[in-house]
Amino acid sequence: MTTRLLCRWARWFPRCSQVAVASARLQTSTVQHAEPLCPMSVSWIQPPARHFCQGNELAKMEETPFPYECTDLVKLVEKASTPQEVLQLWAEQGRSASDAARCLVQLNLRITEKGGKGILPDPRFDHMLETVNAQVSSVWNGSLVALLRTLTMLGVPSDAPVFHTIQNEVLWRIRRLTYRQLGYLVDWLAFQRKKGYENEALTTAVLKQLELRWTELSDIYTITVLMTHAFLFSPSLMDKLEDKALELAESFSADDIRKVALALASQNRRAVSLLRALSYHLNKKSSFELKTPLLLDIAYTYGKLNFHQAQVLQRIATELLPRLSDLSSLDVSRCAKSLAFLKWLHLPLFEGFAQHYVSYSKSYSTLQVCNLLMSFAKLNFQLGRGEEFYQKVHKALEGSFQNLEPFLKTDVVWSLCVLKQANADYISSVMKHDFQKKLSGGFVDRTENYRLKLLQISAFAQLEPLGITIKSPVVLLPATQGKVENNTPMQSSLHTTLQSLTNSRTQALRTSVKTVYGWTIDGELVVDSENKPIDLENLKAPHLLGGGGPAALPAGARRIAFVSWDFPNFCLKSKDLLGRFAMQKRHLQLAGFIVVEVPYFEWLELKSDWQKVAYLKDKLGKAVAEDMAK
Repeated sequence: MTTRLLCRWARWFPRCSQVAVASARLQTSTVQHAEPLCPMSVSWIQPPARHFCQGNELAKMEETPFPYECTDLVKLVEKASTPQEVLQLWAEQGRSASDAARCLVQLNLRITEKGGKGILPDPRFDHMLETVNAQVSSVWNGSLVALLRTLTMLGVPSDAPVFHTIQNEVLWRIRRLTYRQLGYLVDWLAFQRKKGYENEALTTAVLKQLELRWTELSDIYTITVLMTHAFLFSPSLMDKLEDKALELAESFSADDIRKVALALASQNRRAVSLLRALSYHLNKKSSFELKTPLLLDIAYTYGKLNFHQAQVLQRIATELLPRLSDLSSLDVSRCAKSLAFLKWLHLPLFEGFAQHYVSYSKSYSTLQVCNLLMSFAKLNFQLGRGEEFYQKVHKALEGSFQNLEPFLKTDVVWSLCVLKQANADYISSVMKHDFQKKLSGGFVDRTENYRLKLLQISAFAQLEPLGITIKSPVVLLPATQGKVENNTPMQSSLHTTLQSLTNSRTQALRTSVKTVYGWTIDGELVVDSENKPIDLENLKAPHLLGGGGPAALPAGARRIAFVSWDFPNFCLKSKDLLGRFAMQKRHLQLAGFIVVEVPYFEWLELKSDWQKVAYLKDKLGKAVAEDMAK
């Protein structure tokens, strides 16, 4: 209650009548020995300088002891064209530390413009440093912060006395600095950390001020700088920076959007709401603002963060198509790789990538060719007339293929298998015992992934009718023991429905079947001529590791493989399978299975169990009928 009364009194007291104030002054003037009104009382009587609803103006209020004056020397220095002119002007007119700071900043700019770098062995330069060191308290805040980066670029050692003096002064004035100046400090501190130098006290103080005063953040440059160096900050501050970026996104230029997006990608922060806002405003920019490097960086960011925005991707493709001839080999391979990560296939753009390689194949490095092949394979991009393209690819790989890193070599051969372009030399090179040893060890999941790829490469050699003859391609990497496979909800639902389809006859159904080809079948059946399941236990199964039972497949019987295609198995905004799953379907068909595909967009529409059973029966009947028609 007392606090509330004091607050109300403090609010109304400055508005007291002039009579009361005049009487108070009359009494103080009539009493000769009375003490004058104390400054505290005067401040209470006068109206407040600012209201509580106004923003934090502490930095502006406290900067007045160090005003920036544009002296005659500063005006002349800013017009100087060479470093020597700056030094000469200082020698003739230089006096104060503030002028010395401005001269040092301009000196660095002139050296940068002329292409030079490093400290100048000149007594006039040393005199400027000594002046700043001796009178650092009179340097303006902005110049003081700029001096840190300037001296670093000029090559002044980090342990020089002037550096310690400036850092201590900055630490002393830390509360007087504006938020933008704090952003400059963070940029410089990040640069120093990379070089192995760090001022822990200054870093801690800067981060504390950023945390306390984050509501003052209002300019885009500071946002991008702070987000770029997010490794210095706490997660809570990064969340606030993202909120600020979301608030100011409408005023971002195209280049600002690019910087914020790259900052998110560098920190692997998938801020969906911010990315959506950036995408919306980017899509509204004119083509003049969407430069080619910006488009490539946006594609890279979306690929790195696995953020799908079809409208922006379509805009990127539309803008890049007429500029393909201007792209470098690095740009093409980088863009193709980013779009492959996003599972987004734009046929005209990828045909343009292929044609770009045909036209400028000599400028492509081996790694860029490999990235292009892997991108095409991931999206199952099959060139209609790719003879010339693949001829140049094989020619480019002739000399350097054997020197590729083992994991990359395996990926390239697997990609060629997806694209139906692998030959005996490629396959035999990854089936050697010594080579497979190089793929073992390390992470268990990675080893298992490459073991499956080798099995699929081996299956390509055995099943694909491309005239490849190779001696028993054997995969020697052992299977991972004790690893529990987790089924997706769709796979679990399919397994349950298949059990209902077979009336829970365990002898007539296999689920999660791991084949010798490196592919997993969600459900396996053998049906007779009337499409009724029969027991599997005694039948031969060449697709299994043990070979199955001794009995041959009855006349008229057919092997059925049920495979579920979930959302991640398709290209973005398409019903086309990715390369991995397209090769799986192809291999299972070549191995003698009738493949019954169960895509997610059909399965999710089925609500009841009887609808799902009826759906599988209908799909099974159609698949068998199509096979008989062939």
